Amino acid sequence: MPSFSSSRRAAAALLLSLALPGLPLTAAAQSAERLPPEVEAALQRARLPADALSVIVAPADGGAARLRWRAERPVNPASVMKLVTTYAALDILGPAFRWNTPVTLGGPVDTDGTLQGDVFIKGQGDPSMVMERLWLLLRRLQAQGVKNIAGDIVLDRSAFVLPPHDAAAFDGEPSKPYNAAPDALLINFRALTLGFVPEPAIGRARVMVDPPLAGLKLPDTVPLAPARTACGDWRGALQADLSSPDRIAFAGSYAAECGEKSWPVAYADPDHYAERAISGMWRAMGGRLAGRVREGRAPAGFAPAFSAASPTLAEVIRDINKYSNNVMAQQVFLTLSLQAGGSGSFEASRALVQGWWRARFPDVEPPVLDNGAGLSREGRISAQALARLLQAAWRSPLMPDLAASLPMAGIDGTLRRSQAAAGSAHLKTGSLNDVAAVAGYVHTASGRRWVLVAVANDPNAAAARPAFDALVNWAARQP
Repeated sequence: MPSFSSSRRAAAALLLSLALPGLPLTAAAQSAERLPPEVEAALQRARLPADALSVIVAPADGGAARLRWRAERPVNPASVMKLVTTYAALDILGPAFRWNTPVTLGGPVDTDGTLQGDVFIKGQGDPSMVMERLWLLLRRLQAQGVKNIAGDIVLDRSAFVLPPHDAAAFDGEPSKPYNAAPDALLINFRALTLGFVPEPAIGRARVMVDPPLAGLKLPDTVPLAPARTACGDWRGALQADLSSPDRIAFAGSYAAECGEKSWPVAYADPDHYAERAISGMWRAMGGRLAGRVREGRAPAGFAPAFSAASPTLAEVIRDINKYSNNVMAQQVFLTLSLQAGGSGSFEASRALVQGWWRARFPDVEPPVLDNGAGLSREGRISAQALARLLQAAWRSPLMPDLAASLPMAGIDGTLRRSQAAAGSAHLKTGSLNDVAAVAGYVHTASGRRWVLVAVANDPNAAAARPAFDALVNWAARQP
C-alpha cells in the first residue's frame, strides 16, 4: 500500500499534468478536466462525441488552464495552423516587412517610347500582387517612358523551388481558388472573377471577367432564367465549363432575382496565368508588345528601374487570417526560407519554423507543418501547443498585429456568421472535411482575456460550430 507521502506526490503529479507546460498551477486547474454543461449539450444535439474534441481555455497573460479537455493530443487543426505561420513571420521578419518586386529594363527607351529590349519582372514571393497592384506596377513601367516593348516581358519566378502541383489532388476541386499553388510571382491568386449583371429588358445577363487574360474567350451574355426563378444555386444553374484555358462556356442560365453577382474561380492553366494576365493587362492599358510574355531569368548586375513594394506583413496577415487565404499563407511560409537562405522551399521553411518553435517553446512538442496554411491532411499540433503560442503572442509587442488579424465573432471575416456574442472574441477558424477548429482570444465584460483553442477531428466535425459558440460564451462569462 502506498505511503501518505507517495500518495501526495502522485496527486501533485496529476495536478501538474493539468497545467500548461512551463506555467504555474492554479486551483482552477484542479477541476478543469470537464466540459461545461452547455458545451456537452451542444455536442449531444450535434451527435458529436465529446472525445472528438480537444479544448483549452487559459488566461491570455499566462497561468494554468481554466478548462482542459484532451488538450495534449496532436490533432489536425486545419487553417488554425495559419496562426503558427503568421506569428512566426511577425517574430522573424517583423510587422513592417515588405515584399519588393524589382522591374528591370533590358535596353534604352527611345524618343517614341519604345524600349529596345526586354522587361524583366522578378518575383520575390509577394502574396498581395492582386489585379489593382499589377495595374499600378505596369503604370509605373509606363511612367518610365515605356509605351512599346520591342522585346519580351520576362517573368523570373526562380525565388521559390516548388514541387509539381495538382490542384485536384487535395479534394478533387481544381476550380476552387483555395487550391491555388504558391508562386514566386503570384498574380491575383491565379484566380478569375466572373461577374454577372442581369438585364431583363433584353432577357440576358452581361458577363464580365477580371483580370483580362490574353487569349481567353467567353460569351458577352448568358440567357436569363424564366421570370421569378429563385436565385438558389445560381452557379450550378449556369452549367459553366471552366476546363479550357482558352474559353469559358455556359450551357445554362442566370436568374434575374440574383441581381449582380461575382464568382471567383481558379484558372484552368495556372502555370501560365501570370503570362496571360500581364499580357492582357498591358494591352488593355494601351501598351504594345512586339514579343511575348515568357518565363526566364532576370539578368544579374543590372540595377532595377524600380521596385513595386507590397503592403506590410502586418497588413497582409489580416487578409490571411480574417479570410483564411491559403495561398497567401503559403507565400508567407515560403518567404521565411527565402529571406533566410536566398531560396524558398517548403522543406527549408518547415525546418526554419520548427527551429524557431524549439527556441521559443522548448518544453512543448513542435507542430508537424506541411505547407504552413493548414490545407493538409498531415499537419498536426496540440491544443495545448496552440495555447502556449497565443499566450506568448499576447505578452509580446506583436500582440496588436496578431490579434487585429483575427476574425471577430459575429462581425467580420470567417466569423461573421458566428452565433457567439458579437464582438466577444477574436478567433482564427479552421475547416476541412473531418476537421473544425477555432483558436484565439475571448474577451470578458470585466476586461479579462482568455486564450481559447477548440479542435474537432471527426467525420461529423462540421457540426461542432454550435458547441464552439457555446464554449466562447462560457469563456466570456468566466470571472
